[in-house]
Amino acid sequence: MPNKKSGEKFTFILLNGLGGRALKMSLSKRVMRAGIFVLFAGICGLGYLSYETFNTNVDQSELAALKRVSLQHKQEIQKFAYQLEKFQKQMARLEKFDKKLRIITAMDNSITDSHDNFGVGGPIPDTALAMDGIRSGYTESLLVKLNEDLDHLSYEASQRELSFHSLDAFFKDQSSLLTSTPSVWPSRGWVTSGFGYRLSPFTGLRELHEGIDIATQLNADVVATANGVVIDSTRQGGYGNVIEIDHGYGIVTRYGHNSLNLVKRGDRVKRGQVIAKVGSTGRSTGPHLHYEVMLNGIPVNPLRYILTN
Repeated sequence: MPNKKSGEKFTFILLNGLGGRALKMSLSKRVMRAGIFVLFAGICGLGYLSYETFNTNVDQSELAALKRVSLQHKQEIQKFAYQLEKFQKQMARLEKFDKKLRIITAMDNSITDSHDNFGVGGPIPDTALAMDGIRSGYTESLLVKLNEDLDHLSYEASQRELSFHSLDAFFKDQSSLLTSTPSVWPSRGWVTSGFGYRLSPFTGLRELHEGIDIATQLNADVVATANGVVIDSTRQGGYGNVIEIDHGYGIVTRYGHNSLNLVKRGDRVKRGQVIAKVGSTGRSTGPHLHYEVMLNGIPVNPLRYILTN
């Protein structure tokens, strides 16, 4: 127990049990104050050290977790950038192919005259991943650039789609034109009278022969020279039994003097299909086929349309 003496010292008496030996210790006020101060400072220092150690451990753990998340995000962005760059190259190849097709077909290139300067995504450099100071800003700028590139590629894809649709329509039309253009012999034989002015075998006068005459055997096959629709299958004066086929694009073919017509008005026919039999009906001197080609109502030389021998 403490015992204060004349304000100079503190005396402490320590008893070892009720009947034991007493231990007496005296300390000055200055020593007591110093001891109390040191004890208080030690307690405060220990508390502060514990607090800092705890916060440091928490901060380090959070920082490590943030770095892992940041690295993962950057790796995902890097993968996306690679894919975007690959897509850009594919779009560039499609654009070149599109332009080549348009040059070949002499089609207008207005649809394909878009911006050729594609943005470039590309991977994130390893040095950028290691630089904490600029990493956040670099990622934001890269994301903005990737978004711009993606918007541009979406626009380019829509342009390519429009272009390929127009090319598809063009080729379909060209295919239809080719199949609708007379290009084969309507019957096998020999040409006895060509296209143009001639002396009439009936009057001896000069007249315009609007087709060609192909002499062959009676009842030989007569075939359609191109795809089309039968617009007439009847008997017409000097033509005898005649068939007219509309092939579209202003082209009409006529087959006269048939012994028998095998198609009727409204029938769709294909190139090479047998439509009649050679005869000598109407104004004719013997079995032969009178064959005409008319372009927009004007007779033209059928031999210009025959590509086969």
